[in-house]
Amino acid sequence: MHNPTTRLMLVTPPVADADAMAFKLMQAQAGGDVAAILLRLADGDERTRIERVKRLAGPVQAGNVALVVEAPALIASRGGADGVHLTGGAEAIAEARSSLKSERIIGAGGLRSRHDAMDIGETGVDYVLFGEPRPDGSLPPLPAVIERASWWAEIFETPCVAYAPDAESVPALVETGAEFLALGAWAFDEGSDIRALVGEANAAIAARAARKAAR
Repeated sequence: MHNPTTRLMLVTPPVADADAMAFKLMQAQAGGDVAAILLRLADGDERTRIERVKRLAGPVQAGNVALVVEAPALIASRGGADGVHLTGGAEAIAEARSSLKSERIIGAGGLRSRHDAMDIGETGVDYVLFGEPRPDGSLPPLPAVIERASWWAEIFETPCVAYAPDAESVPALVETGAEFLALGAWAFDEGSDIRALVGEANAAIAARAARKAAR
């Protein structure tokens, strides 16, 4: 299987203040290449959540970055997002596909096993995500995520995203050959330099690409 250069995805914490997040995302994009933003929304009524998506869609997409929302398809589409990220299995994917235009992205996470991942991959999703925090906030062991992303990237055509639980894990996850590397909510923490984190992750990606080219 071909292994294109890995690109970055940023996974936001639950967003209540869209203006503050817009500023953070502008800083992140100044740090280097970002392929996509996975926007998670704080609780709120439907109209409020749609307005948050609208506020962020313009600035994100102006930088040629895809905005994918972890929310029902209605909120994503009315907010002008490029697609949805779902964790509800094949049924949720089928429901989203029936209401979204075919050009919108449908990604999947919450995959607990290889069997889950293969089942979801067969639904025709645009990517699968490995290693994101579980519903209780705990994280799967990093070696397991490395193994799963390496296996998937080697065998399957559907792109995969490897979720980095911290900056230190980035180089090892880049080595998996995953099409995307996700920097999680930790990159948005108060005191974190998200511009620098994006730059460092892109440097790790470039270093791997250079080593491959030199072989």
